[in-house]
Amino acid sequence: MEKIVAVDLFCGAGGLTHGLVTEGIKVAAGIDSDSSCKYAYEKNNNAVFIGKTIEELSSSDISKFYPKGAIKVLVGCAPCQPFSAYAKGKNKNSPDKKWKLLEQFTRLILELNPDVVSMENVPRLKKNKVYRDFLDALKKCGHEISENIVYCPDYGIPQSRTRLVVLASKLNKIRIVDKTHKNLNYVTVKDAIGGGLEPLSNGEASRFDPLHRTSRMSELNELRITNTPPGGSWKDWDESMISACHKKESGKSYYNVYGRMRWDAPAPTITTQCCGFGNGRFGHPEQNRAISLREAALIQTFPDYYDFIEPDKPVFIKKLATHIGNAVPVELGRVIARSIKKHLEVSNG
Repeated sequence: MEKIVAVDLFCGAGGLTHGLVTEGIKVAAGIDSDSSCKYAYEKNNNAVFIGKTIEELSSSDISKFYPKGAIKVLVGCAPCQPFSAYAKGKNKNSPDKKWKLLEQFTRLILELNPDVVSMENVPRLKKNKVYRDFLDALKKCGHEISENIVYCPDYGIPQSRTRLVVLASKLNKIRIVDKTHKNLNYVTVKDAIGGGLEPLSNGEASRFDPLHRTSRMSELNELRITNTPPGGSWKDWDESMISACHKKESGKSYYNVYGRMRWDAPAPTITTQCCGFGNGRFGHPEQNRAISLREAALIQTFPDYYDFIEPDKPVFIKKLATHIGNAVPVELGRVIARSIKKHLEVSNG
């Protein structure tokens, strides 16, 4: 098979890249506007990190990473906030600059004309014109397109995340690999974080693992989590503990906050606020605290050796939670990599 070389747009700390690398696809470079991701990205992936916004990128910035004769792969996950459920009530015609990021991805596809493209995002993106324009650009370059709504537990990822995965190729039809798991054998929270990690109290950090540390909760929130059963939320509390906003009619539907995970089920979708008890269902299943950075990374299927923290640098929970929560789960990256490799094997006979 010809040499396959990928470039990862919006690479962040390297979840998608690491999935490709683990499956044997060479990733030459990752590009992201957040230069604080540089250490983790380069340390774990043997790839160059370019700290630029996608608007600053020219096709020549990327084309130099593709050796002559290589199969050019361009992958990326444009930040999904404009297309998320959280943003669904906002004006779809608002000038949010993040709406422009997929347009810039489209521009680079037209300029680079890569052989294979993968784009991962939230399913809600399909309802927007910017997505249809993205598909039109792929067709213009002669790509066959596969659109897939992926429920992550079906591929062994221990969180109930649903994602849109687009695969496109100029070489032939391309499809995502078959599912590997069913409801009876989904990977659970217990499978992901239930063994070997040091128990922690509220606000405590491990003596052995600098990433295994938790945000400190207020006394009220510590009382609240103590009264939250596994799989439960604020709806299980005595009325005296419930926030005023949740007592209003408009707040009663926000049941996915102040929640505890369950050992025997996949976790909720990990977000950039994954280390805050009040920001989702991020309470530890039995310890009275929010999950730690390490636990969030394991649920995102980063291997336990993945190094996020530069030596002799302070640990900022909020920043690292952003790196982890923004990442494509590594195992989803591996699914994309296997799909590309299988496609190329078939295309090359």
